[in-house]
Amino acid sequence: MSTPDLTVDSHPAPGVTPTPTEPGGPGSAEPPRRKANAPRRPGQGRAGKILLGLLAWFVGLLFVSPLLWMLLTSLHAEADASTNPPSYFAPLTLESYANFFGGGNGANPWPFLINSAVAAIVSTLIVLVLSTMAAYSLAIRRIERWSDVLFFLLSTKMLPMVAGLLPVYLVAKSFGILDTWLLLIIIYSAMNMPIAVWMMRSFLAEVPVEVLEAAELDGARLPRVFMQILLPLTAPGLAATALICFIFSWNELLFATVLTSTAASTAPVFLTSFVTSQGLFLSQVCAASLIISVPVLVAGIAAQDKLVQGLSMGAVK
Repeated sequence: MSTPDLTVDSHPAPGVTPTPTEPGGPGSAEPPRRKANAPRRPGQGRAGKILLGLLAWFVGLLFVSPLLWMLLTSLHAEADASTNPPSYFAPLTLESYANFFGGGNGANPWPFLINSAVAAIVSTLIVLVLSTMAAYSLAIRRIERWSDVLFFLLSTKMLPMVAGLLPVYLVAKSFGILDTWLLLIIIYSAMNMPIAVWMMRSFLAEVPVEVLEAAELDGARLPRVFMQILLPLTAPGLAATALICFIFSWNELLFATVLTSTAASTAPVFLTSFVTSQGLFLSQVCAASLIISVPVLVAGIAAQDKLVQGLSMGAVK
């Protein structure tokens, strides 16, 4: 028994006009069109954009408000800054800034700022060099059990810093390097190395391997590959890593307080001198905090474009 042919002829019969298919419907290659009276999605109209803009400004001011409060407090006299409730319309003065820079009875802040700059900059450079080489062996020329190495580096950050304070103090005392730049540079380099390796590894993992192989076929050795290929391609990642390491080193207080006394004391240690037995000098603390924050703000603004690119490099695969 023969099976009837059930195929449908797609060609229309002579004299029959084919019905046009609706865009977005079955058999149509065009995307569906939004109807004229269809409701808009939230945020598509002008009102939605204005609300999003206002929300962004509100969140931005919320984050900046502590700095604005510190600035206003630093411009008031000590008696006006300590009132409760605060005196918003008190006379403005630069007395706290004059005391910070050694005017009146204030201490000289420049040795503390120089110590912080030397320890932060040198340790950041050391971390960048070592973390880039370590990340190369973990991302491009992977060693055996490279994931275990990454986990070990991450596990070092699980130990509370105060737990390693006493052993570090005893070792530094036995080597005679207490209250020196060398000790701070070693501590800050070891403190920032794990996060720098993790960041640089994610940046180097995005470098196309074909580019490196082409350079090797052209006879380029590893130092030239590093200097002319890897470093330019990962410049945003280097900027982001350097800025984060610099901020962590500049703001570190615990080790600097315990391991230094006078010769190598840093800027955060200098801030603690405003808390005395006579009380808290609020206006001077705010002025000193703003001035000490200036190097970090300048570095962040200078590397703003590279920082945004670097922080987004390892986030999108």
